[in-house]
Amino acid sequence: MRILVYGAGVQGSELTHRLLQNEKNVVTLLTRGERKDAIDEKGLVIRHWAQRKTTVDRVPTIDHLAPEDFYDVIFVAVQAQQVADVLPALKANRSEYIVFLGNQPHARSVVQAMQRPADKIAFGFQNNAGRRENGQVLSVHAGFGITVGGATAPLSGVFRQRLQAAFDGVKVRLTFYSDMDEWLKCHIAFILPVCYAAYACGGDLSRLTAEQRKQILDAAWEGCNMLKAAGVPVNDKESTAYYEACTPGRKKMERMLFLLAKTPLGELCASDHAMYAVAEMQYLDEAFAGIRAATNTAMPAWDTLRSEMPTWKTLLLRSKHRV
Repeated sequence: MRILVYGAGVQGSELTHRLLQNEKNVVTLLTRGERKDAIDEKGLVIRHWAQRKTTVDRVPTIDHLAPEDFYDVIFVAVQAQQVADVLPALKANRSEYIVFLGNQPHARSVVQAMQRPADKIAFGFQNNAGRRENGQVLSVHAGFGITVGGATAPLSGVFRQRLQAAFDGVKVRLTFYSDMDEWLKCHIAFILPVCYAAYACGGDLSRLTAEQRKQILDAAWEGCNMLKAAGVPVNDKESTAYYEACTPGRKKMERMLFLLAKTPLGELCASDHAMYAVAEMQYLDEAFAGIRAATNTAMPAWDTLRSEMPTWKTLLLRSKHRV
C-alpha cells in the first residue's frame, strides 16, 4: 500500500515507524524545514522510553502534497489547530481515504470542510505520548494502539480492510469505534483539566495536591455531563463511569493520576505536551467553552482548575522560549 503520513511530530513519527514494519507498505513522510533535513540526513530516530531501545528508520520525505499525488491512505498527524491549514491541500489531492489523528473537537466540521463522502474520512487517536529532543523523538507507550472510526458512524468495510492491510503483521491494537466525534470530545473533557492543573504547577505534576487530583476527575465528570447537555451521545461506559465518585472506574483513574504525579510518566505522558502544545490546548479550551455556552452547565471543579492557571497569553509566551 502507498501510505502518506502528514506530520513528523511524536504521533506521526511513531506511526511511520509502525507502518514501515509491514514490508508491503510504501510509506512517505511529509515534513518540512529542519525536521525534514534531520530525517533525510540521519533517518527517523525514535527512542522508545519504556522499551529502552532506539530505532532508526530510513523513510522518503516530501515537503508538500501535490494534487496529482496518490496514496491508498493518508494519515494526518498535526495538532488540532493546524488542521484548517492543511485542509486545502488534502481537498485538492486525489487520494480518497484519509485518517485525521489526534485531538479534534470539530470532527463533523472537518468532514463537511473536506467535501468528500463521510465514509472515506476517519478520525483516530494513538495511545503514545512523548516529546522531540535533540533531533529525535522520545516515544512512550506500553503496547501501541489506535482507536479509529468515522465521525458519527462506523467505518465502511472497505476502509476497515485498508487499515487492517496497512497494519498487517504490525504489533498494534486497532480498535474500531462507531462515533469518534463523541470519543474525542469525551477524551478532551479529561485532558483539559489535566492541562489546567499542569499549567497551575508550572508543568511539575509532582506539585499537585490530593485535592487538585480529585478536582481533575470531578472536572472530567462535569465535562462529560456538559457534553450530554449539549446533545453529544456520551458513552457512559467508556467515559463518565471512570470519573463518577465512588465507582471502580474512578478508583482506577485515581491510581493513574497518582502514578502520573509521582513518577516521570507524568512529565512524559501529560505535562510535556501541555507545556509545548499550548496553542492546541487553547484551541480545545475555546472549543469547549463554545459548546458549554449553549448549555448553561454548572462546572465548579472545572472552573476552579481553570482559574488557577496563568493566562493563555502568558503560557504562549513561555512556550515560545521552550522551542
